[in-house]
Amino acid sequence: MLPTTNYQLPTFPITILAIESSCDETSAAVCCDGKILSNVIANQTVHEQFGGVVPELASRAHLQNIVPVVHTALHIANCQLSSLDAIAFTQAPGLIGSLLVGTQFARSLSLALDKPLVAVHHMQAHVLANLIGEDKPAFPFLCLTVSGGHTQIVLCESPVRLKVIGETIDDAAGEAFDKSAKMLGLPYPGGPLIDKHAANGNPKRFKFPEPQIPGLNFSFSGLKTSILYFLKNAGESNVFKEAFLADEATRQKFITRNLDDICASIQDRIISILLNKLKKAATETGINDICLAGGVSANSGLRKAFKALGEKEGWKTFIPAFEYCTDNAAMIAITGYYKFLEKDFVGLDVSPSARAEW
Repeated sequence: MLPTTNYQLPTFPITILAIESSCDETSAAVCCDGKILSNVIANQTVHEQFGGVVPELASRAHLQNIVPVVHTALHIANCQLSSLDAIAFTQAPGLIGSLLVGTQFARSLSLALDKPLVAVHHMQAHVLANLIGEDKPAFPFLCLTVSGGHTQIVLCESPVRLKVIGETIDDAAGEAFDKSAKMLGLPYPGGPLIDKHAANGNPKRFKFPEPQIPGLNFSFSGLKTSILYFLKNAGESNVFKEAFLADEATRQKFITRNLDDICASIQDRIISILLNKLKKAATETGINDICLAGGVSANSGLRKAFKALGEKEGWKTFIPAFEYCTDNAAMIAITGYYKFLEKDFVGLDVSPSARAEW
């Protein structure tokens, strides 16, 4: 194992190569003193035919993509391997096979170059994506982090001192979007398609319940179930019923005729659940610098509603640029940079973790 404290650390421009491979995007980025010089992402389309990410196919695609993606990121940044000061990578959470590809590649580079290795938590990186660019929140700030598998409210006291003060107790908001889309018969990935149809619909046309969960935690499983019965009953009622009132042809006709309004109503409820909890967190903490992060923060309806609520409440609101919302290595790079400053390194015996707490 390499030593983790005896590196000769640079005192001027710190250049970090970052690797992200937690799910179905292979990404590499280079940053210098916290400035992103490149951010290259290779998406995987192979999963579309299966209606979701297939872990084995994802890890195989990472193996094919990682070398050209890293090469391209270095080329765009006009950076040589010899000029790197550290290698950062996503350690957790994610698909274990996908994480393993990125971890092994980062470990190999660290060994070959004799450079420090920085392990990054994927959700911390989503939060710190708000520190990319000139317009940054002041500490302490709150961040509503909404991704495919996580929904959290995070209190950020510094780049390396973060605390989850609210999270989902079941499904995440991203899952609610994708599962609703699947029930509507929309292809994978369905979340962005709900957003697209919602732009042309009436968000108040159909009423879906808002879970009454105490504190700052979230729940989306009940909402998902109410949507299921609503569609099974062809909109006859939002309440649960043992017997389905509509046959398949009637249901499909109802969905086709009302797709825009259904999507708008579903999206409106998911957004209200998220922002009502965020407003409560801001009130309880007295913090006015409020951030949005995670893949679902790319949703246009959520971004618009978040900014509107911020203006109403007098918040200073921050949302990463679109390219830094979905999974990307730039957010790993910025997190790796701040961890580098703290000399928070790991050895070559580091292992990926599918699930990990902060």
